[in-house]
Amino acid sequence: MVAQSVKRELSGVMSEYGFVIHNALVTDISPDGRVKTAMNEINASKRLKEAAFEKAEGEKILLVKSAEAQAESKYLSGVGVARQRKAIVDGLRDSISQFSGNVKGSTPKDVIDLLLLTQYFDMLKEVGTQRGTRAVFLPRKKKSQVSAFRDGLLQAQAGRN
Repeated sequence: MVAQSVKRELSGVMSEYGFVIHNALVTDISPDGRVKTAMNEINASKRLKEAAFEKAEGEKILLVKSAEAQAESKYLSGVGVARQRKAIVDGLRDSISQFSGNVKGSTPKDVIDLLLLTQYFDMLKEVGTQRGTRAVFLPRKKKSQVSAFRDGLLQAQAGRN
């Protein structure tokens, strides 16, 4: 484009002297310093814009990957809890079957009551061994022999502390 413009201008001027211009070769353009500065600023601005875009894309990828990892972690945690609960249920079923078969006259409800009482005592032990914990025992209106016995033991133990 610049070469064609130069060729046209030169052809017009030089034809008066008998010269014919066949081609104009432009190898170096040296614009004014202000033009060079403006062009450099335009290029720098484009590069900064591209760099900001790439940085934002990188941050986006990090956020997406972090969210995916967190979702996968929660899913696997849920799978683990489900397996744990299944193992507990299977263990309880086996315990009920064994106890009912070995102790004559016992029912599955008796076994479940015994297991719940054992778990309750385990929970109280855990709570009691933690530093700085306090326990408050509230009486129930309807009491079975097991719960009356349990409440008596717990209240006696709490009174010693």
